[in-house]
Amino acid sequence: MESQLALIDESFNSRYSSLVLDALDDLPDNFTISDPCISGHPIVFASRGFLKMSGYSKDEVIGKNARMLQGPETNRKSVMEIREAIREERTIQLSLLNYRKDGTPFWMLFHLSPVFSKEDGRVIHFVSVQLPISRKSMAFTSGYGRNGFDFGEAGSRLPEIVFGSCRKEMCMDSVTQPLPLWARSSLEDFHTRGLEAEESCEASDLEKQKAATSINNILSVLTHCSEQNGKLVCGKRCNLSGTNPLGSSLILSLGRIKQSFVLTDPHLPDMPIVYASDAFLNLTGYARHEVLGKNCRFLNGPDTNAEAICQIRESIQAEQACTVRLLNYRKDESSFWNRLHISPVRNASGKIAFYVGVQTEEGCKNESSRGLNPEIGQLGAVGAVKVAVRSLSMGVGPSKS
Repeated sequence: MESQLALIDESFNSRYSSLVLDALDDLPDNFTISDPCISGHPIVFASRGFLKMSGYSKDEVIGKNARMLQGPETNRKSVMEIREAIREERTIQLSLLNYRKDGTPFWMLFHLSPVFSKEDGRVIHFVSVQLPISRKSMAFTSGYGRNGFDFGEAGSRLPEIVFGSCRKEMCMDSVTQPLPLWARSSLEDFHTRGLEAEESCEASDLEKQKAATSINNILSVLTHCSEQNGKLVCGKRCNLSGTNPLGSSLILSLGRIKQSFVLTDPHLPDMPIVYASDAFLNLTGYARHEVLGKNCRFLNGPDTNAEAICQIRESIQAEQACTVRLLNYRKDESSFWNRLHISPVRNASGKIAFYVGVQTEEGCKNESSRGLNPEIGQLGAVGAVKVAVRSLSMGVGPSKS
């Protein structure tokens, strides 16, 4: 838990200036910011408006996945559309039935947008604006119900009959006369056809524009605070030559692998690191931004065995796996013996997409105390990486939104 909180803090501290949290707190919008690079894709910031709207406290939200707001009648199709948008790293806007902490359901306009690093084009955050849809917007806009009855006159007499499709928010006390048979059947239809309830909860054009404006305001704050820290972000992926950022879905899958490893891209000049696990950062003492984009040779030092390095190069040229023992150096210049296993990682079509390098420090107490065989642990990590890459190259996304 402490390690995840440290990652959440780093999610902002490494990218934005110290003023970012206060600046975001000043915004009146209901929104959250999540980090797809942290395992579980947790919320790393929740606005005051969101906390008030949902009924949750800050401590109950930070570190949790946004699915905590979903409930039994949340449209599964809409959830899948959100997952797909996250996998494809694109913006999405739709109506969604969610639940407050006290269990009451409410309809909201959900607007999700990615935040890209201007440095390498990676998605570093997702901003989610949640705008409650007003009862006026939730009313039938066509004037006719599903059964073809004109609600114009009936709606004026029974305003609480036609108050949208928010079934659990109906206040039957406001109806002073018995419901006619056609109205009863219409309401029963809403109860039995939950997945179609969103049809009558379409947000107004004004609400859609308001959500888009909120996103722009949030991105403006993030952009300004990233400029002050020298690590620029933007709302659209920059076309940077020579870069091939990983998708957030792959990063999310790789984040579940607990061993120390890096992923390198052989199709880019100098075969740079494109992913580094948290365990690798802990082992070497480097921060993630100090590792990405560099060749693994930065771990070498004056006493690193040249023969081991030559063996690694030959294995890569032959597109084969290899295991070597070499002396590496941490950021603080202390040395450690690294049992390094390198293996090609192929996509679903059989072509090499990456190389994975799994590091095990010889004599590491953590490994021995858990009774792990280094070789088995390394092969397990390689297998998990291969499964993640092949699954996503076949279009199979993660099971979590």
